[in-house]
Amino acid sequence: FNSDAVLDKETGLVWEKSPQSTAVSSSNARLACANKAIGGRKGWRLPALPELTSLVDPSVASPGPTLPPGHPFLAVQSANYWSASAHADNATLVWGVGFSNGVALGVSKAFDQRVWCVRGGMNAN
Repeated sequence: FNSDAVLDKETGLVWEKSPQSTAVSSSNARLACANKAIGGRKGWRLPALPELTSLVDPSVASPGPTLPPGHPFLAVQSANYWSASAHADNATLVWGVGFSNGVALGVSKAFDQRVWCVRGGMNAN
């Protein structure tokens, strides 16, 4: 992947090393990943909520980003990131992760958020 991606040896997932810095709409979030070519490879997708929360280090305090010390990622913002997981109780929301405080939250589809694309795993979302 030309050092543009990071293998998580615990989960077997491959994450983009530098998530997109600009926010996108909920309707464009899946396409933003599907159309990416990272490290010369296509096949990227939005992560499911449990996959995205697996990156959080709960011992890191706000304002984050709530990632483990010495993590290999670049340009991760203390912001909300979309997941591919639908919010069953409220159709105006999608599940996401706030990397400013490390919590899973219902994110309004009315506001643009960031995407952090992943490959691998069994998620078909």
